Amino acid sequence: MRRVGSFEAKTHLPRLLDEVAKGETIEITKRGVPVAVLGPVSPGRQVGLDEAIEGLRAFRKHHRLDGVTIRQLIEEGRR
Repeated sequence: MRRVGSFEAKTHLPRLLDEVAKGETIEITKRGVPVAVLGPVSPGRQVGLDEAIEGLRAFRKHHRLDGVTIRQLIEEGRR
């Protein structure tokens, strides 16, 4: 893993991102202390539309509002 200082990371971010896109991991330091790691994103599992809809339907079967309105939920979230 390559190490770069925060100033270099700020100055050369596009170049560092190109390196990360190629699979390299880069550690960013501030005054010699590691503070962050730039690394490639691991590919997440893509969910198809039909699978997403089925998941929502299954969720609704086990989670009911039982008379609570959407307005009440919104107001509760504002507190």
